Order: sequence, then structure tokens, then C-alpha cells
Amino acid sequence: MEGEKDSSRSKSMAKGSPLPLAANSSFPQHHHQHPFPTPSPFSVSVASTGWSSRPTINHFSLFLRFLAFLFSFVSALSLVILAPKKKVRGSSSSSSFGEFSELLYCFTITMLAFAYSVFQLFKGILEIADKGIIMSDMVSDYSSFIVDQLLVYLLVSSSSVAVPAIKNMESYSSLWKGSIVSVGFSFATCLVMALCALLSGYKLCKRIIW
Repeated sequence: MEGEKDSSRSKSMAKGSPLPLAANSSFPQHHHQHPFPTPSPFSVSVASTGWSSRPTINHFSLFLRFLAFLFSFVSALSLVILAPKKKVRGSSSSSSFGEFSELLYCFTITMLAFAYSVFQLFKGILEIADKGIIMSDMVSDYSSFIVDQLLVYLLVSSSSVAVPAIKNMESYSSLWKGSIVSVGFSFATCLVMALCALLSGYKLCKRIIW
């Protein structure tokens, strides 16, 4: 009796058991496959974090642009504030830096570097913050490389020309002090612009060669 019960149970289980998945040809084989992989918990969304998605070289370039902006501003401001007009008794002459063509040339080039640094700083902030693009990357790389090289040359020439003019001034006067501060920061601006030119050249080579 027990043998008959076991055989009947096995037959009922065989009748009620489903067919294997491999034998059932109508069952879709890709049912347990995920068409879309699960994102990693360490992945970063570019759309949500526009600032961190930019390369580190862009952040360093933006920092250099800020230094160029700051140094050129101080260089131009020192000639305006520390070298005011000074009237001489019995005459209408003055000791302004505008009377020296060398200092006036240095002031003009410094103001050009200041305006260019403001433009680059504004453009870099917009690009890193994903607020808009003023010009394409290709045009920006070519123009930045050319203008950086040109401003480095102009800053070197203007600062070098202003040094002999400072030697001919009266020592420890307001114009003498202002000119020294202006030329010093002009040289600092030249060094920063040289670094910016190297980064611009690196970006341009990366675009052309790599």
C-alpha cells in the first residue's frame, strides 16, 4: 500500500510540475536579462554638476585669468592714484605720468591686459558654470593663444621701456613710487600671461595633434 501511495504521489507531482525553461521554447530567454545596466552609486551626473564636470586645467586657467585681472588692475591704478598731478610754484607744469611717453605706453598696455583678462574671466566663468558659450572652443583656443602671445610681448616691452624713465625721475617722489609699483605689477602680469599662453598652447596642440 505504501508503495502504491508513493507512486501515485510521484505521478501527481510529475503532472503538476512545470516544464523546464530550456524545454519550453515559447518562454522568452531574455526575460531575466536587464536591458539597461543599473547606474553605479559612485557615478556623477554631468547635467547636475556642471562645475565639477569640467577638467581641472580649466579651473587652473580661470585662476590665472583672475591673477592677470588683479595684477593689471593694481598696475594701472597705482599710476592714477600714487602719481597725481603736482603743480609747481610759479608755473603751470605738472608731474603727471602722462608727460612721460614711456609711462603712458605702459599704462595703455596694462589697460589692454586688464580688459582682455576681464573678458577671459567672464567667458571662463560662464563655460564652467554651464551658463552659456560666448564662442566655440576652436575659435577660443586659436584666439587665446594668439592674443596671449601678443600681450606677453607688449607687457615685456612696455615694462622694459618704463624702467629708464623711472631712473630719470626724482627719487622718493609720488610719481617715482607709483611708477615702481606699476612696473612691478606689470611684470607680474606678464609672468601670469606667459603661463596663460602656455596653457593656451597646450589646449591648441591637444586639439590639433591629439
